[in-house]
Amino acid sequence: MDTQKKYILNQDQVARKIKRLAFEIAERNIDGKIIYFAAIQEYGVVLARKIKEQLEKICSAEIRLLTVSLDKRNPDTVSVQPELPERNAVVILIDDVSSSGKTLLYAMQPFLATAPARIQTLVLVERTHKAFPLLVDYVGLSVATTLEEHIFVEVEGEKVSGAFMK
Repeated sequence: MDTQKKYILNQDQVARKIKRLAFEIAERNIDGKIIYFAAIQEYGVVLARKIKEQLEKICSAEIRLLTVSLDKRNPDTVSVQPELPERNAVVILIDDVSSSGKTLLYAMQPFLATAPARIQTLVLVERTHKAFPLLVDYVGLSVATTLEEHIFVEVEGEKVSGAFMK
């Protein structure tokens, strides 16, 4: 951990947040037989895998991981791999940080065409400044920041090691 950075979450705190988020998902989706985790490249995928590990310990639902790719600065084209879910699916969009809400809203577009039963959103860290009207369903940590401050999540391989402000 870099002592020069202003950490808001360390590795242990991230692990506890992930565990709590898994329990919240299980509680809200008790009726779901299949839950699609639509994880936004790149750190959202690592986060989704960690939550999936925890959720599989406490929930009998099948969790399918999808990867959502888009250019966060110019999100006109959104691709989903391996494929879009069937109709009436439960979809949870997952990203590491929600700053303005723009990425999550654009990432939602391809799923709307499948007439999902529910689309929910999850982020590890949410900034309170929103440019788009998006309510995040599952939040690890909500942080009030200035417009000049930015949140970064640190990932080392398949491990989320912390989050800091800059």
